[in-house]
Amino acid sequence: MANPYDILGVSKNASEAEIKKAFRQLAKKHHPDTKGGDKTAHKKFQEISGAYDILGDKEKRAKYDAGEIDEMGNPRGFDPRAGGGGFRGGPFGQGGGGAGDRDFHFSWSNNGEQQAEGFRAEDIFADLLGGLGGGRRGRGGRHQPQRGDDYAVNVTVSFEEAAKGGTRRVTMPDGREVDVRIPGGLTSGQSIRLRGQGGPGVNGGPSGDVMLQVNVAPHPFYVRDGNDLRMDLPISLQEAVVGGKVEVPTLTGAVALTVPAGSNTGAVLRLRGKGMPAHGSATGGEPAGDLYVKLVVALPDKPDADLKAFAEKWSTKYDPRAKLK
Repeated sequence: MANPYDILGVSKNASEAEIKKAFRQLAKKHHPDTKGGDKTAHKKFQEISGAYDILGDKEKRAKYDAGEIDEMGNPRGFDPRAGGGGFRGGPFGQGGGGAGDRDFHFSWSNNGEQQAEGFRAEDIFADLLGGLGGGRRGRGGRHQPQRGDDYAVNVTVSFEEAAKGGTRRVTMPDGREVDVRIPGGLTSGQSIRLRGQGGPGVNGGPSGDVMLQVNVAPHPFYVRDGNDLRMDLPISLQEAVVGGKVEVPTLTGAVALTVPAGSNTGAVLRLRGKGMPAHGSATGGEPAGDLYVKLVVALPDKPDADLKAFAEKWSTKYDPRAKLK
């Protein structure tokens, strides 16, 4: 067998956590149950397991680094052809032989839990086989059905998608593309459960689920406040003084808003039902929120000669800063 460090793809100074992580990744990738029993995969998996048996055990790793044992866990100088029962130090069974002869053997504890004999990383192995479905067997040796893995997926939707709902194509961790219905009225941080769209079940078990974490992108001028929306609406000096109807964009299209004469910056007007649709409103839930429009008197971006001439001739006695005195 090759150098166990090379097999796991780690350096000789690798930490226990790095070795464990490397083993988990390689074992899941090459597990025979995911390869349809491919012999090459089976051999590769045995090689990975043998390497981890050495490096995942502090004592064995120290002995290997000191040159006391070889890559198969045998004492240096041990001759596997010597007979007489051979060396019994392998982690997955008994008898001589190297990594190519190793296999997994299971026993049942008193409480019925399955255990891997001789393997000192039960937590990793249980997790590995739990995800792949390759290790749990009944007393009769038959595979038991196991539920597939659950997936967690993040998706960002536009403000309009969150308001109106729609369909979004989402790529799953396994590469599949799934069309997901986005219900209207969603807020950032809400989750959508897609039942049966997770990892496939094993031995007839049900598929796992997908938890879709939804993030809503910010809007250029709407600010959400629960189901209400708030926005600043620029108006001209003339509209502020004289009043009149101005066009306001809403989620359902532009509407006309009456600006009272003499409106100041900061005045707030309400458009009922023009806010964010309530979650589930399409199926009889709460009504949509309101849109609160704050008026902001805005001068032209470029100097207006006529406006300047008018202002210079304008004679007024009001003091806009009277409240500050």
